[in-house]
Amino acid sequence: MSEPMTGSPPDEGKQDGSESPRPRRRGSRGGRGRKRPAQSPVQLSQSRESSERSVTADAPDAGTGSKAPGRKPRVGDTRPAPVLVPKFPPPTPAKGVAAAEPSAGGEAKSPKRRRRGGRGRATGARRGEGGASEQVTPLDPEVLEMRRGRERKGRPVGRYLMCVHVQESATQLAVLEGLALTEHYVSRRQDDANQIDGNIYIGRVQNVLPGMEAAFVDIGTPKNAVLYRGDVRYDRDDLLSANGDGQGGSGGSRQSSARIEDLLENGQSILCQVTKNPIGAKGGRLTQEVSIPGRFVVLIPGSDSYGISKRLPDEERKRLRRILDEVRPKGHGIIVRTAAEGASADELRRDMSSLIELWEKIDKAAKRTKTPTLLYCEPEMAVRIIREEFNSNYRGVVIDDLGLYEDVRAYVATISPELADRVEYYDTDEDPLPIFERFHVHEQLHKALDRKVWLQSGGSLIIERTEALTVIDVNTGKNVGTSNLEETVYRNNLEAAEEIARQLRLRDIGGIIVIDFIDMENERNRADVMRAFRDALARDKTRTQAFDISELGLVQMTRKRISEGLVEAFSSTCPTCNGRGIVFDDSLL
Repeated sequence: MSEPMTGSPPDEGKQDGSESPRPRRRGSRGGRGRKRPAQSPVQLSQSRESSERSVTADAPDAGTGSKAPGRKPRVGDTRPAPVLVPKFPPPTPAKGVAAAEPSAGGEAKSPKRRRRGGRGRATGARRGEGGASEQVTPLDPEVLEMRRGRERKGRPVGRYLMCVHVQESATQLAVLEGLALTEHYVSRRQDDANQIDGNIYIGRVQNVLPGMEAAFVDIGTPKNAVLYRGDVRYDRDDLLSANGDGQGGSGGSRQSSARIEDLLENGQSILCQVTKNPIGAKGGRLTQEVSIPGRFVVLIPGSDSYGISKRLPDEERKRLRRILDEVRPKGHGIIVRTAAEGASADELRRDMSSLIELWEKIDKAAKRTKTPTLLYCEPEMAVRIIREEFNSNYRGVVIDDLGLYEDVRAYVATISPELADRVEYYDTDEDPLPIFERFHVHEQLHKALDRKVWLQSGGSLIIERTEALTVIDVNTGKNVGTSNLEETVYRNNLEAAEEIARQLRLRDIGGIIVIDFIDMENERNRADVMRAFRDALARDKTRTQAFDISELGLVQMTRKRISEGLVEAFSSTCPTCNGRGIVFDDSLL
């Protein structure tokens, strides 16, 4: 990922004093006379690191849940719907790795609006932490320095910033690229029961539907989840057809002609993992291909496959492959994550060992029960996003809740001690402005909820969501151009392509998307717009696929739907029009 440009020192003028130094232009970055190549709005940075769920903590002990509805599941709960958010336990800190020391900056000099590490417990331990600690050798200081990232005047330099705002009823997390809001997440307490993506359950098959090639599974949540045939895992030796011939394959039902009624039966207990949260009237989606992500690798229990992230350079992939051939565990598949760049063999081995230990606990708990039960629960939204996204490309994580700040800082200190000092507490006693107003998130959030988006050139986007798909219309609006119509339309479409990609991320729009760009006659211009659009989409960690401009000037694309969008999270259906946006004239009916 490209780093932001750093400014040159100001000019000092001529030594003879014959001419006074030319004043710097306000807001410019760089020295006087420094020429930079002209950049169009479509010259984009490299794609961001792919988000992957990581699991670094042991599953909490099993227990019995209460029957209060609308709260997050608890490990060991059985029906009715699980409740209570378990405290997220970080891994035991590495022995020999120094915990991040509190900064003295919070007490010296004048008061600041943020305090960097000056409050809270020591970062090496947390409340409720249990289990045996793992003996870990300290990391090489050169490795820590390399992973720490760039600094300027003692302050971290990074393209991104996270702001976490904790309220009584909800938690919001904003990701800023520079000063622009690019991603926003919200988790309401009343909706926590539906935030189950990544959880591992023992489920009971309720109904097998051969015509849909799917089965509904009771996992102890208010709505039954769905398991499609392609996500069923089985052993070919255990599957016999009516004539006694074996069919299928171990974990390979996608290439098999086995029918789902031959694989599952009503009342059967299965181990499964949620891959998609319930949305609207639809229940969650399940898979039996359980995966447990860690800091550097993803463990796939019972599989023999392994791979390495394609986002890594070729030389690094070769190095990691040599290490993987030596440390790969038997009986389990491994996928090496992008975060493993520069990791040593010992670090990979420790990460695998902790994941295998976690899987053994889950597997042991699964064998003790046949009723719908939660075996492993993902942490709360803020911790989960920070776990998956935070790296040296972020100049900081600012949190306005002291308890969450202590939890996150302690967790980061155990997995990435070189980044622990970038977790900051935003003290409202020192700065009366709310955190979202201080970092200009509030005003950008209001604009993101509008159906109309203005472009800097004067053009506009109209974003309309329907039941089947989302439609985006591109207009020139106030943009009248300077030369000719084709050039005006081309420049407007280039700017729109960049903004559409940002809006898709910010509004978390998923499913089928149709974009109506303004018609262009020049084939080269059409190709340039599509190239710019795909480059902008490459920064999106969510899987996308965009097709070329059609004869009607439309671009069809898909974006994986993970959860409800931004507008849906902040709104409810109008009781007057039932969401149609119109009211009929009763006098004519």
